[in-house]
Amino acid sequence: MSVLLVTSSPRGAASHSTRIATEFAHKLVAADPAATLVVRDLVANPLPHIDTDYATGIYTPAEARTKRQAEVVGVSDAVLDELFAADTVILATGFINFNISSTLKSWVDHVARSGKTFAYGENGPKGLVTGKKVYIVLASGGIYSEGAAVQMDHAIPYLRSVLGFIGMTDVEVVRIEGVGMGPDAVTAALAKATAKVDALVASSAHTAIAA
Repeated sequence: MSVLLVTSSPRGAASHSTRIATEFAHKLVAADPAATLVVRDLVANPLPHIDTDYATGIYTPAEARTKRQAEVVGVSDAVLDELFAADTVILATGFINFNISSTLKSWVDHVARSGKTFAYGENGPKGLVTGKKVYIVLASGGIYSEGAAVQMDHAIPYLRSVLGFIGMTDVEVVRIEGVGMGPDAVTAALAKATAKVDALVASSAHTAIAA
């Protein structure tokens, strides 16, 4: 099993999403002696926002690209190689202004490529990134999984939609909610998230044995 961990919180060592997602990735790897882990830290090494050179370069034959087009498309190709090589993908983000971090959005922009991760046919669009398990680890100051604030959660619906569009429909969510409500709430949120992670790791190990 190959695990791809993508972290994106700007909070560094204080990030709850990065902490839980990293622990999750290491537990998955520990449960499978043959597993490998690739980490893409989008804060330490942010991807460039897509620009004119990217938008034109991805539709230009490789031999005809300018130096700048080749550079930005090369970055995108490297990200795609990581994605296609992974069996399991863990995406970690904080809940920022009701959505995902801008650094993770840039990752999405680089992996959602026509002809690479999706294609259009007679029956409409078809996702080409299949057979992968995806976990989203989302930390938020408030509670958005239930109650009146559900309608303000644009992070999980967006990620489910765009991941599904490119073929990744097997998605589990680990929420770390209410971390803005005081120390006790943080402790409870982390404990709940850790318990869910442990259950998911156990389930993953059982599935691997059954297979």
